[in-house]
Amino acid sequence: MRFTRARDLVIPAVLTGLLVHMLLRIGYEQLPPLPPLAGSTLALIAVVEAVFGYSLRARIARRQGTRPVAALTAARAVALAKASSLLGAIMLGGWLAVLAYALPQRDQFPAAGSDTTSAIIGAACAGALIAAALWLEYCCRTPGSPDEPLDDEQRRHAA
Repeated sequence: MRFTRARDLVIPAVLTGLLVHMLLRIGYEQLPPLPPLAGSTLALIAVVEAVFGYSLRARIARRQGTRPVAALTAARAVALAKASSLLGAIMLGGWLAVLAYALPQRDQFPAAGSDTTSAIIGAACAGALIAAALWLEYCCRTPGSPDEPLDDEQRRHAA
């Protein structure tokens, strides 16, 4: 298994964005207005994953006063991070499609103005989820792994 790169998330985001934009072109006028904080749950998940990442990073590095991490816990954290980054990419594509469609339509449809705000908030929250998920995945790397650069203390021990 390899770690997720930001570029791995571009294809799902673009495909979702294209699909959502196409669906909006077909039936936007029949949709109810979006709630302004529709995407805010993604921000909550992002905060939880970022805090979990900081905690996990300290435990994996075996800092004093922390308990070691079981391998299964780290594997589950990586799976959570991979799923969350994919969800964030899909949602980012969807919210950007809503933004791209609703922004120019603000004069034609009264709901498009509030949908623009919802799309901006949703896209920002999806971006935060992607960042937090990639951070959590990064925190699961063991010190000295090929993907992890060594810090000064680790270089001294390796020499």
